[in-house]
Amino acid sequence: MIVGLKGKIEHKEPSFVHVEVNGVVYEVFISLQSFSAIGNDEVKLYTSHIIREDAQLLYGFLEISEKKLFERLIKINGVGPKVAMAICSTYTPAQFAVVINNKDMNGVKKVPGIGPKSAGRILVELSGFDVELVSSQNEEVSQAFSQASEALESLGFKKDKISKALAKCSADDTASLVKEGLKLLQTI
Repeated sequence: MIVGLKGKIEHKEPSFVHVEVNGVVYEVFISLQSFSAIGNDEVKLYTSHIIREDAQLLYGFLEISEKKLFERLIKINGVGPKVAMAICSTYTPAQFAVVINNKDMNGVKKVPGIGPKSAGRILVELSGFDVELVSSQNEEVSQAFSQASEALESLGFKKDKISKALAKCSADDTASLVKEGLKLLQTI
């Protein structure tokens, strides 16, 4: 089982990279989150190795929390690697934790390839995933998203709109998230 790769980027596209490791070039599928963060030289990726009858596929992630989210998602009935990567491309693990904890059906359906049935199944299967999934470096960010969500909810905003607004925010502390969220909620 290949659980990580460290090497030189040979080729890079939005959905995959070719990584040369000691003379062997691996094709690794990545999320848009990882694509935008990967440079053009050296890279270290955490990988999920999926073996099927007709293929062996590698899915790569810069953050261990994104890998854990991916692996948790593909265990859900009806969610394959492509849908899991679409979720990882749409949300960071901390943002997705907010969507799940707010039970935001529309936030989940926003991901390409997810309809109402799959969204409902994902919400049920991942309930409580915030504490379990997010790694220690993202715990503070996730906690800030949760606190900001509660603060905005106490101001009378609806959970689905709060999730949409917070998913667009770039801040990672509670006060900044609330300020940025309020500005966005005025336009939604």
